Amino acid sequence: MNRRGLILSVLALGVAGFGGATWFATRPGPVAEAEPVAPELADAMIRPYSPILGPAEAPVTIVEFFDPACEACRAFHPIVKDIMAEHGDAVRVVIRYTPFHGAASEEAIRVLEAARMQDVYVPVLEAVLREQPRWASHGAPAPGLILQIAATAGLDAEAARTQMLAPDVVAILNQDRADVETVGIRQTPTFFVNGKPLDPFGEAELRRLVAAEVAAVQS
Repeated sequence: MNRRGLILSVLALGVAGFGGATWFATRPGPVAEAEPVAPELADAMIRPYSPILGPAEAPVTIVEFFDPACEACRAFHPIVKDIMAEHGDAVRVVIRYTPFHGAASEEAIRVLEAARMQDVYVPVLEAVLREQPRWASHGAPAPGLILQIAATAGLDAEAARTQMLAPDVVAILNQDRADVETVGIRQTPTFFVNGKPLDPFGEAELRRLVAAEVAAVQS
Protein backbone atom coordinates (compact mmCIF):
# COMPACT_ATOMS: atom_id res chain seq x y z
CA MET A 1 0.00 0.00 0.00
CA ASN A 2 2.64 2.56 1.08
CA ARG A 3 0.47 5.52 0.03
CA ARG A 4 -0.01 8.84 1.70
CA GLY A 5 -2.18 8.64 4.81
CA LEU A 6 -4.75 11.04 3.44
CA ILE A 7 -5.21 9.06 0.25
CA LEU A 8 -5.53 5.79 2.14
CA SER A 9 -8.04 7.15 4.61
CA VAL A 10 -10.24 8.33 1.78
CA LEU A 11 -9.87 5.16 -0.26
CA ALA A 12 -10.69 2.98 2.74
CA LEU A 13 -14.19 4.42 2.84
CA GLY A 14 -15.13 2.81 -0.43
CA VAL A 15 -12.69 0.27 -1.78
CA ALA A 16 -15.55 -1.83 -3.16
CA GLY A 17 -16.22 0.58 -6.00
CA PHE A 18 -16.08 4.06 -7.36
CA GLY A 19 -17.75 5.57 -4.31
CA GLY A 20 -14.59 5.41 -2.27
CA ALA A 21 -12.54 7.20 -4.90
CA THR A 22 -14.85 10.05 -5.85
CA TRP A 23 -12.72 12.48 -3.85
CA PHE A 24 -10.07 12.19 -6.55
CA ALA A 25 -12.50 13.14 -9.29
CA THR A 26 -13.11 16.54 -7.78
CA ARG A 27 -9.62 17.25 -6.56
CA PRO A 28 -8.56 20.56 -8.15
CA GLY A 29 -5.49 21.40 -10.11
CA PRO A 30 -4.20 20.50 -13.59
CA VAL A 31 -1.65 17.82 -14.27
CA ALA A 32 1.74 19.34 -14.97
CA GLU A 33 3.43 18.21 -18.16
CA ALA A 34 5.44 15.17 -17.07
CA GLU A 35 8.70 14.12 -18.61
CA PRO A 36 9.08 10.46 -19.66
CA VAL A 37 11.39 8.28 -17.62
CA ALA A 38 15.05 8.32 -18.56
CA PRO A 39 15.93 6.08 -21.51
CA GLU A 40 18.08 3.86 -19.31
CA LEU A 41 14.96 3.01 -17.25
CA ALA A 42 12.77 2.19 -20.23
CA ASP A 43 13.60 -1.52 -20.26
CA ALA A 44 12.76 -1.79 -16.57
CA MET A 45 9.28 -0.36 -17.13
CA ILE A 46 7.86 -3.18 -19.25
CA ARG A 47 9.05 -6.73 -19.76
CA PRO A 48 7.90 -9.07 -22.55
CA TYR A 49 6.30 -11.37 -19.98
CA SER A 50 4.35 -8.62 -18.16
CA PRO A 51 0.59 -9.24 -17.95
CA ILE A 52 -1.39 -6.97 -20.27
CA LEU A 53 -5.00 -5.96 -19.81
CA GLY A 54 -6.67 -4.60 -22.92
CA PRO A 55 -5.49 -4.56 -26.57
CA ALA A 56 -1.86 -5.64 -26.81
CA GLU A 57 -1.15 -3.09 -29.56
CA ALA A 58 -2.88 -0.10 -27.95
CA PRO A 59 -0.94 3.15 -28.53
CA VAL A 60 -1.33 4.35 -24.94
CA THR A 61 0.15 2.21 -22.18
CA ILE A 62 -0.59 2.56 -18.49
CA VAL A 63 2.09 0.79 -16.48
CA GLU A 64 0.81 0.03 -12.99
CA PHE A 65 3.20 -1.04 -10.26
CA PHE A 66 0.71 -3.19 -8.43
CA ASP A 67 0.48 -5.15 -5.20
CA PRO A 68 -2.58 -7.45 -4.96
CA ALA A 69 -2.55 -6.97 -1.16
CA CYS A 70 -2.63 -3.16 -1.48
CA GLU A 71 -5.92 -1.50 -0.48
CA ALA A 72 -5.28 1.49 -2.72
CA CYS A 73 -4.62 -0.83 -5.68
CA ARG A 74 -7.95 -2.48 -4.98
CA ALA A 75 -9.70 0.89 -4.85
CA PHE A 76 -8.11 2.03 -8.11
CA HIS A 77 -8.92 -1.15 -10.01
CA PRO A 78 -12.46 -0.11 -11.06
CA ILE A 79 -11.14 3.33 -11.97
CA VAL A 80 -8.51 1.84 -14.26
CA LYS A 81 -11.13 -0.41 -15.85
CA ASP A 82 -13.38 2.59 -16.44
CA ILE A 83 -10.53 4.50 -18.09
CA MET A 84 -9.90 1.53 -20.39
CA ALA A 85 -13.59 1.31 -21.26
CA GLU A 86 -13.75 5.04 -21.95
CA HIS A 87 -10.89 4.97 -24.45
CA GLY A 88 -11.53 1.57 -26.03
CA ASP A 89 -8.74 0.14 -28.15
CA ALA A 90 -6.48 3.12 -27.47
CA VAL A 91 -5.43 2.07 -23.95
CA ARG A 92 -3.82 -0.99 -22.43
CA VAL A 93 -2.58 -1.66 -18.89
CA VAL A 94 0.70 -3.43 -18.13
CA ILE A 95 0.91 -4.95 -14.65
CA ARG A 96 4.22 -4.94 -12.77
CA TYR A 97 4.20 -6.91 -9.56
CA THR A 98 5.32 -5.03 -6.47
CA PRO A 99 5.10 -7.37 -3.46
CA PHE A 100 5.47 -4.80 -0.70
CA HIS A 101 3.24 -6.79 1.70
CA GLY A 102 5.52 -9.76 2.05
CA ALA A 103 4.32 -13.37 1.96
CA ALA A 104 0.67 -12.51 1.34
CA SER A 105 1.54 -10.43 -1.72
CA GLU A 106 3.90 -13.07 -3.09
CA GLU A 107 1.37 -15.88 -2.68
CA ALA A 108 -1.29 -13.83 -4.46
CA ILE A 109 1.13 -13.07 -7.31
CA ARG A 110 1.97 -16.76 -7.65
CA VAL A 111 -1.75 -17.56 -7.81
CA LEU A 112 -2.24 -14.88 -10.48
CA GLU A 113 0.57 -16.34 -12.56
CA ALA A 114 -0.94 -19.82 -12.26
CA ALA A 115 -4.22 -18.27 -13.41
CA ARG A 116 -2.42 -16.79 -16.41
CA MET A 117 -1.12 -20.25 -17.33
CA GLN A 118 -4.69 -21.52 -17.16
CA ASP A 119 -6.08 -18.58 -19.16
CA VAL A 120 -8.28 -17.34 -16.30
CA TYR A 121 -6.14 -14.36 -15.27
CA VAL A 122 -8.79 -11.64 -15.40
CA PRO A 123 -11.55 -13.49 -13.46
CA VAL A 124 -9.04 -14.60 -10.84
CA LEU A 125 -7.65 -11.07 -10.53
CA GLU A 126 -11.19 -9.78 -9.99
CA ALA A 127 -11.87 -12.42 -7.33
CA VAL A 128 -8.56 -11.86 -5.53
CA LEU A 129 -9.18 -8.11 -5.32
CA ARG A 130 -12.84 -8.50 -4.40
CA GLU A 131 -11.95 -10.79 -1.48
CA GLN A 132 -8.80 -8.92 -0.50
CA PRO A 133 -10.10 -7.99 2.98
CA ARG A 134 -10.32 -11.71 3.79
CA TRP A 135 -6.90 -12.89 2.71
CA ALA A 136 -4.75 -9.77 3.05
CA SER A 137 -5.74 -8.93 6.61
CA HIS A 138 -2.58 -8.42 8.67
CA GLY A 139 -0.56 -9.90 5.81
CA ALA A 140 -1.03 -13.45 7.12
CA PRO A 141 -3.77 -15.27 5.18
CA ALA A 142 -4.94 -18.70 6.25
CA PRO A 143 -3.09 -21.42 4.30
CA GLY A 144 -4.79 -22.05 0.99
CA LEU A 145 -7.34 -19.25 1.33
CA ILE A 146 -6.20 -17.35 -1.77
CA LEU A 147 -6.30 -20.57 -3.79
CA GLN A 148 -9.83 -21.25 -2.55
CA ILE A 149 -10.90 -17.76 -3.61
CA ALA A 150 -9.23 -18.18 -7.02
CA ALA A 151 -10.94 -21.54 -7.51
CA THR A 152 -14.33 -19.83 -7.33
CA ALA A 153 -13.24 -17.83 -10.41
CA GLY A 154 -12.29 -20.90 -12.45
CA LEU A 155 -8.76 -21.74 -11.31
CA ASP A 156 -7.81 -25.42 -11.12
CA ALA A 157 -6.36 -25.28 -7.62
CA GLU A 158 -4.61 -28.63 -7.79
CA ALA A 159 -2.78 -27.75 -10.98
CA ALA A 160 -2.03 -24.30 -9.59
CA ARG A 161 -0.15 -25.70 -6.60
CA THR A 162 2.52 -26.93 -8.99
CA GLN A 163 2.35 -23.99 -11.38
CA MET A 164 2.90 -21.51 -8.53
CA LEU A 165 6.36 -23.02 -7.95
CA ALA A 166 7.41 -23.06 -11.59
CA PRO A 167 10.83 -21.57 -12.40
CA ASP A 168 9.19 -19.05 -14.75
CA VAL A 169 7.10 -17.70 -11.88
CA VAL A 170 10.15 -17.40 -9.64
CA ALA A 171 11.96 -15.57 -12.44
CA ILE A 172 9.06 -13.12 -12.90
CA LEU A 173 9.00 -12.33 -9.19
CA ASN A 174 12.75 -11.80 -9.10
CA GLN A 175 12.85 -9.60 -12.21
CA ASP A 176 9.89 -7.50 -11.09
CA ARG A 177 11.53 -6.94 -7.70
CA ALA A 178 14.72 -5.84 -9.45
CA ASP A 179 12.80 -3.50 -11.75
CA VAL A 180 10.92 -1.98 -8.82
CA GLU A 181 14.28 -1.07 -7.32
CA THR A 182 15.67 0.20 -10.61
CA VAL A 183 12.71 2.48 -11.29
CA GLY A 184 12.64 3.60 -7.65
CA ILE A 185 9.07 2.56 -6.79
CA ARG A 186 8.29 3.23 -3.14
CA GLN A 187 4.49 3.02 -3.00
CA THR A 188 1.59 1.29 -4.71
CA PRO A 189 -0.14 1.85 -6.94
CA THR A 190 2.34 3.87 -8.96
CA PHE A 191 1.32 4.73 -12.52
CA PHE A 192 3.19 5.71 -15.66
CA VAL A 193 1.36 6.64 -18.87
CA ASN A 194 3.46 6.20 -22.01
CA GLY A 195 6.49 6.44 -19.77
CA LYS A 196 5.34 9.61 -18.00
CA PRO A 197 4.96 9.35 -14.21
CA LEU A 198 1.65 10.28 -12.61
CA ASP A 199 2.55 13.15 -10.31
CA PRO A 200 0.61 14.42 -8.44
CA PHE A 201 -1.26 11.20 -7.67
CA GLY A 202 -5.03 10.95 -7.98
CA GLU A 203 -7.94 9.69 -10.04
CA ALA A 204 -8.56 13.01 -11.79
CA GLU A 205 -4.87 13.36 -12.61
CA LEU A 206 -4.71 9.82 -14.02
CA ARG A 207 -7.78 10.41 -16.16
CA ARG A 208 -6.37 13.68 -17.51
CA LEU A 209 -2.95 12.25 -18.25
CA VAL A 210 -4.43 9.28 -20.12
CA ALA A 211 -6.84 11.52 -22.04
CA ALA A 212 -3.97 13.80 -23.04
CA GLU A 213 -1.90 10.88 -24.31
CA VAL A 214 -4.86 9.44 -26.23
CA ALA A 215 -5.50 12.83 -27.83
CA ALA A 216 -1.84 13.12 -28.77
CA VAL A 217 -1.67 9.76 -30.52
CA GLN A 218 -4.99 10.33 -32.30
CA SER A 219 -4.22 13.85 -33.54
